[in-house]
Amino acid sequence: MPNSKLTIGFAIFAMAIGTFAIGIGEFVMMGLLPDVGQEFSTNSQQTGYLVSLYALGVVIGAPLITVIFARVPKKLLLLILMLIYAAGNIASANASSFIELQWWRFLTGLPHGAYGGIVCLMAAAMVRKDQRGMAVTMVMMGLTIAILVGNPVATWFGQLLDWRWVYQGVGITALAAAVLILLVVPAYPEKNRTRTRTELSALKNHQVLLTLAIGSIGFGGMFAVLSYLAPTLLEATQVSAAWIPVALLVYGIGSLTGSLVGGWATDVNIKWAIGGSLGWSMLVLLVFPFSIEKLATILPMVFLLGSTAALVPTLQVRLMDVAGEAQTLAASLNHAAFNIANGLGAYLGGLAIVSPWQWQGTGWVGALLAGSGLVLFFITKHHSRKNSYAESL
Repeated sequence: MPNSKLTIGFAIFAMAIGTFAIGIGEFVMMGLLPDVGQEFSTNSQQTGYLVSLYALGVVIGAPLITVIFARVPKKLLLLILMLIYAAGNIASANASSFIELQWWRFLTGLPHGAYGGIVCLMAAAMVRKDQRGMAVTMVMMGLTIAILVGNPVATWFGQLLDWRWVYQGVGITALAAAVLILLVVPAYPEKNRTRTRTELSALKNHQVLLTLAIGSIGFGGMFAVLSYLAPTLLEATQVSAAWIPVALLVYGIGSLTGSLVGGWATDVNIKWAIGGSLGWSMLVLLVFPFSIEKLATILPMVFLLGSTAALVPTLQVRLMDVAGEAQTLAASLNHAAFNIANGLGAYLGGLAIVSPWQWQGTGWVGALLAGSGLVLFFITKHHSRKNSYAESL
């Protein structure tokens, strides 16, 4: 029996609270790098590794959890993942040393990818095929709203009070998401459950791997800049720390705009949505280095940086199209791919800021990564047509 619009709405809202918690848990560290660094006496590059370690946890956890627990009912698995995420963030808030915090950020990242992949599948399964792009966009809207409102507010609270209170709040939000999922999310259709061997078939699918490579490389450009936005504002633009939450709010507005455009464009023409998103990202990142010296120029560029989030729903739906029966692993690996991008971007951006390019270097590195993603898109497009895929680009 089809789910009613009300049931779908409540279910997507409940799962989006989880992505909201994940959005703050992952991204707020970028705004709080100066505060965490000050407490533990680490520089921007060293503190930035907290971003990379969380991303590494996502990359490792997404495939492992998805494959090992392939036969566990999806709703039950969502509950377990949210509870683990809550515990990891509360533990991060109570870390007594920088090394301990590094470990907790890595461990907290483990459930991220599997949760994100499963909620996207469950949302898509509730609607018609031509509505999947927007369904995925809406369930991931929690992450977008976290970027839009949650992270700026959380960063402000972290500056005003203490960064540890922020992670306590993320843990409590994750617990609330688990309760809501228990109460209002319907069970995933039993006929859609797969075996571990079936899920592993995604790793032999060239189109799946190429699509993941696009996300891993192409979206890394945005993270090369975003990961160091706070110290860029302090050191290059030379404004007070009070402007960091404002910049994150501007980024969030851009991200919301990009996500909505990306969801709409995916349902219209996925080929142009992917290629257009990557081309736009490269252009924005090429211009970014010329904007960092003045607040009046960097803030509009931060908005445009956020708009590159249009790529997220396009690749998620593309994986659904090409993954066959290995839907869960492919969807989870998409989140792993974006966190490879997160870790890669943060790492290369960190190298850029200690190079002669300094703060401008994050944009140059970002443009190179986005351009590489565009090249991978054309390779993927050629491969899908050459091999006569049913869902060719």
